[in-house]
Amino acid sequence: MRRVPALALAAGAALLARRALRRRIGASPLWPLPALEDPISGHGTRRSTVALRLGVTERTEPAEGVVALRLAALDGAELPAWEPGAHLDLVLPSGLVRQYSLCGDPADRTSYTVATRLIEDGRGGSREVHEQLKEAVELSVRGPRNRFPLAAAGSYAFVAGGIGITPILPMIRKVEAAGAAWRLLYGGRSRATMPFLDEIEGFGAKVILVPEDEHGLPDLAAFLANSPSDALVYCCGPDPLMDAVTAALGPARPPHLERFAPGAATAGAAFEVELRRSGRTLAVPADRSLLSVLRAEAPGVSYSCEQGFCGTCQQRVVEGEIDHRDELLTDAERDDTMLICVSRCLGEKLVLDL
Repeated sequence: MRRVPALALAAGAALLARRALRRRIGASPLWPLPALEDPISGHGTRRSTVALRLGVTERTEPAEGVVALRLAALDGAELPAWEPGAHLDLVLPSGLVRQYSLCGDPADRTSYTVATRLIEDGRGGSREVHEQLKEAVELSVRGPRNRFPLAAAGSYAFVAGGIGITPILPMIRKVEAAGAAWRLLYGGRSRATMPFLDEIEGFGAKVILVPEDEHGLPDLAAFLANSPSDALVYCCGPDPLMDAVTAALGPARPPHLERFAPGAATAGAAFEVELRRSGRTLAVPADRSLLSVLRAEAPGVSYSCEQGFCGTCQQRVVEGEIDHRDELLTDAERDDTMLICVSRCLGEKLVLDL
């Protein structure tokens, strides 16, 4: 009989706990996230990428307004392998996340090298790199990840504009070592602003240098016309350059592109989004992004670039047709995930695993 009071107390405590939990869920409907039968939540493979803690071991200036950083593990450990075209996510001291192409030697597993140009009217990432990332500074790094892989081919035509040479340079080294045929058209405002010029000039006649202050704009049509018709075309640089290359090649021969940052628009038709785990349905107005609506409801939703470029805000879509406006996701990822900072709904409703 003595156990009755104890059981009553336990039952009462459990009832109070359940009521407290319901109040907590009502106050913040995205917490806790009840597990689905088959959890698919979240941020895809990007969130599972293990962050590395690296230190800046060398800082150089390969051109005017350009800083190159060599990064190494604090304990001297071997770094994950990478292939030409790969990039790193740098988590800057302020918390901003920015993507920079790897431009060093993939065979060097002791360090990574990235380079960035200072963008005076940018969003602050490049300025933070230039002003704060000095030798011995530590930072978190995610990756490497490759959205600009080098495919096997007998010949290549490379087009780079300014800092766009960074992902192209390791590609050139690789195809040169493999004995494949290749040519490079490399443009910039002036020789002084074109990074890694000494190494590039060492490749001799395979390279056409076009400093704008000396030769004007590059003749893309002539360069591409003189390349083999089966050559793979890789281009990285400002949007006008890549748009011109795309137009010169035509729809039958699309180039491989690496954009600095896409200018995806977020406006569109209004729609609804259901948060499957919490059961909430939210209205997304025509003039607001899905990210902004979700952040008003759940301030902890991850995001960074807000341009469909970095992948931080990737979310799984359970139902609905997606209007993809990013420059990052693969075709396979587009089947059931989206970047909520720029992409929208093609119909009237999306259902997210949130």
